[in-house]
Amino acid sequence: MRRRPLLLSGLDLAWSSIAASVLVVGLAGCPTVDLGDTPPDPGQCRPDRGYFEDVIWPSYIAPDDAALSCVDAAGCHRDSDGRSGFRVRVPRAGEAVDFSSNYDSVVFFLNCSDPGASRMLTKPQSGLVDHAGGDIFAGNSASAEAFLDWFAQ
Repeated sequence: MRRRPLLLSGLDLAWSSIAASVLVVGLAGCPTVDLGDTPPDPGQCRPDRGYFEDVIWPSYIAPDDAALSCVDAAGCHRDSDGRSGFRVRVPRAGEAVDFSSNYDSVVFFLNCSDPGASRMLTKPQSGLVDHAGGDIFAGNSASAEAFLDWFAQ
């Protein structure tokens, strides 16, 4: 049996042309999707690291008072046994604090456009956002003030 060459009949050719035209018009008529403002570069919110080492770490994250510490209790924010997204490396006795790694962990939870809205502030601050560790300090406390001063450096 001889095969016939595959040729479109007049009707098939007409429908193919119409389908192609509809496709071209449809694609040309698609509106551009507005993705909104370009999100800020994560590296942009990096307040003074010296202030982090001198003030934020010793008085805000790892103060001597265990009730105010983010890293004193097991299951909080230590990288070894923490249960949240925010984790920092806590040195063993005699070891130095890994400020570089800890600073990088902290800046992820900052909002330089609105420091008062930073999760690093709103989670432990009383009455703002649910925090599994409970309310750590009031909004008008020295801790909150020290945190906000960090952005003025």
